Amino acid sequence: MGLHSVVSSFNYGGQAVIEGVMMRGPRSYAVAVRQADGSIVAEKERTVAYAERNPVFKWPLLRGNFVLFDSLVLGMKALSKSANLAMEEEEELSWAEMSGSILLALVLAIVLFIVAPVGAVHLIRHWVPGILVQNVLEGFIRIAVFLGYLVAISRMKDIERVFMYHGAEHKVIHTYEHGDDLTVENARKYSTLHPRCGTSFLLVVLVISIFIFALLGGGSLFWKIGSRILVLPAVAGLGYEFIRFSGRWQQHAWGRFLIAPGLWFQGLTTREPDDEQLEVAIRALEEVLKDEN
Repeated sequence: MGLHSVVSSFNYGGQAVIEGVMMRGPRSYAVAVRQADGSIVAEKERTVAYAERNPVFKWPLLRGNFVLFDSLVLGMKALSKSANLAMEEEEELSWAEMSGSILLALVLAIVLFIVAPVGAVHLIRHWVPGILVQNVLEGFIRIAVFLGYLVAISRMKDIERVFMYHGAEHKVIHTYEHGDDLTVENARKYSTLHPRCGTSFLLVVLVISIFIFALLGGGSLFWKIGSRILVLPAVAGLGYEFIRFSGRWQQHAWGRFLIAPGLWFQGLTTREPDDEQLEVAIRALEEVLKDEN
């Protein structure tokens, strides 16, 4: 998944889907999928980013949350569309089903990355001196859970192919950003890692949460869990601004230092793609670029 400056003023990006890639432009998004017979099929839909709907959606700190929500909705739609294209079916998720899936994903994320770490530290609080130390320990447990989750899913065979398409998406975005023609030969030479990837964003959010949550102090277990959920929008907003800032200065040594941890984590969620997967990613990006001409 990506929160992906490029040749134009729009930050093109996308995400890996089932046997394919979704790419998003300023006016549309396209899903390209490799079908069982070897052909590539693509579908495109018009879309408008939240930032274009209301000036409020462009405000610093707030915009990160709107982008994140927009990405979740679009990502779910793209996954549904790719599954249908891969299996040559026509039924897609309804809005009710999509909303339920997003809500379930959010609940699971809260349980895994808030409730579990907070509960673990709360149980051992009598053996850990000081509220500040407890809150910092909670943050490191959260990162460890995230790392363990990535390592676990990376060993699944089906996920391996998704990670290859993730790498293809990044390579093709790099190709476009460098002004090269969108060919497999040009895409091969670029990295599977990208500084504005969703994996990097999640890591940044987890690190920022250590500092923000550490300021919330102590209290009951209910307060600890509730207070962290309440400040999540601020954490996500700061994370998005950090990704934008570090990506803008990645040509400098200190900028590369800032993005290095996120790139390292991407090593768990990307794999080197084959030429056929690069073709799919190129097709998806070409579809959305047609609206620019």
